[in-house]
Order: sequence, then C-alpha cells, then structure tokens
Amino acid sequence: MKMARVILFTGQIDAMSEFYGKVLGLKQVTNEKGWREFAAGGARIALHSGPSSPGRKGPKIVFYAKDVAVVRETLVARGARFGKVRQGEMFCLCDGKDPDGNPIQLSSR
Repeated sequence: MKMARVILFTGQIDAMSEFYGKVLGLKQVTNEKGWREFAAGGARIALHSGPSSPGRKGPKIVFYAKDVAVVRETLVARGARFGKVRQGEMFCLCDGKDPDGNPIQLSSR
C-alpha cells in the first residue's frame, strides 16, 4: 500500500488553502465544494470543511486502494478494524481505526 493523503478538517478552508498553497507553495490539485487537495511529494494534503479540533481530532491517514472492498477484506483478515465500504458517485471508501483509535481510510480517490 502507499499513503494517498492526510486529511485536515478545518472551519477556515480559504485561509488554510492560502497557507498551504501560497505560504507553503504547494500546488493545488483539487478544488471541490468543501474539499481541496495539495500535492505534497508522494502524498497529498487534503482540506475538508468541518470543525477543526487539533489535539482532539487528529488527521486521517488515507491509503489508496484501486479496489477498496478487496483491500478491506485482506486487511480485516489480518486483524484490522474497518467499517462498511461506501460507494459514492466518484469514488469508494472505507473508514477504520488503528490500534490507538486514530482514523484511517481506504479510498479509490
């Protein structure tokens, strides 16, 4: 597997976009309502509209999976904890937790 992105939840998506794009100089590669992604080397930093709670709600580590259902099945068989696979209009995803309870995700996006 390879890491796809880290998601940061923010109530100030414009200010955060300015910071990651103009201040840090990362190239913005996605601009959707409530969702922006910036190229950051081998992975992306994604900004997701929603309440920010640094220190209480950490970033979500997202792993790319071409076939989310197959990868989920393999990882669950190895002892990972994941919820149901959800198919959206443009991509498929599945949320889980690491042993400390940190959010992780499998995504075809």
